Amino acid sequence: MKSYQFEEYGAPLVEKTGSAPSVSGEEVLMDVTACGVCHSDIHIWEGYFDLGNERKLDIRGGRELPHTLGHEIVGTVTAVGEKVTDVKVGDKRVVYPWIGCGECPICKSGEEQLCNRPRQLGVDVAGGYSDTLLVPHSRYLLDYGSLSKELACTYTCSGLTAYSALQKVKSRADGGKLLVIGAGGVGLAGMAIAKSVTDAEIYVADIDPEKREAGIKAGAVAAIDPSDPAAFKSFMGMTGGGVNATIDFVGAESSAAFGAKVLTKGGKLVIVGLFGGGFSMPLPMFPIKAISIEGSYVGNLQEMRELMELAKAGKLNELSITPRPMKEAYNTLEDLRAGKIVGRVVLQS
Repeated sequence: MKSYQFEEYGAPLVEKTGSAPSVSGEEVLMDVTACGVCHSDIHIWEGYFDLGNERKLDIRGGRELPHTLGHEIVGTVTAVGEKVTDVKVGDKRVVYPWIGCGECPICKSGEEQLCNRPRQLGVDVAGGYSDTLLVPHSRYLLDYGSLSKELACTYTCSGLTAYSALQKVKSRADGGKLLVIGAGGVGLAGMAIAKSVTDAEIYVADIDPEKREAGIKAGAVAAIDPSDPAAFKSFMGMTGGGVNATIDFVGAESSAAFGAKVLTKGGKLVIVGLFGGGFSMPLPMFPIKAISIEGSYVGNLQEMRELMELAKAGKLNELSITPRPMKEAYNTLEDLRAGKIVGRVVLQS
């Protein structure tokens, strides 16, 4: 098997070859045919999250090096363990990567993605920047029907993350107004899914004019530059006093602060992005405006099943996807870190 791995945090990815793993029990081996490149890959590669005020959250522990990134994975089944009955060799499947221990109360509640002993593909164990992938159980493999493999793989992270966040704001946004902050890969995935989840009037905010235009093309009624000093006043006037919900797909100090500031009474901010930093807000404003702030981390397996059914039924708008060969994994990470990518890049084996 051939994989593209980093041997030290922040170092260039290198091509590695080795023997493909064998399977037993409930395990499934797959040939990787497509793997999306995600912003969270950058944080794992760098080994930390920015907490603001020159503080960093070190995430280097518990991961063996060299490490293979990639968690948005589609592939073809090449071998199955003796206990596997629901997939067979030759089946094409998209892979749910947010795998937990399967035994703790969190996993048993259905929120496996929040497990404290995770085995997440491309995060904790080897992922999809490779031509071969070992999946611990066939229940993590979903049929993607007639969807293209490039589109299907994006639903396992950017799509799922957006869908789960939209579910968290649905009760506030329905019949009202929703602001999407960040028209990058995950934000545009949210725009593509939003109309299937909520009937809210959708606005988009991004500091990049090209991404604002992408947000308009994706269905936003208006796009604003939140870094513009006049943006707050203009947006409050445009929306008649603010929005009922905000999803922050950036997760920066400035984006979260803006997202909270433009909420109307009873509004809700869901923070998804992991750019980093921190922000403060006067405590009396929470009860005075009756607002809430919630974090959202990817999504659970049931949400993934729901999302795939919507996608296969043709109820989601198309995404802007750029295919690249798998050998371009390192250059793609660098381009993504530099903000040079609009939409989603998918690596192909």
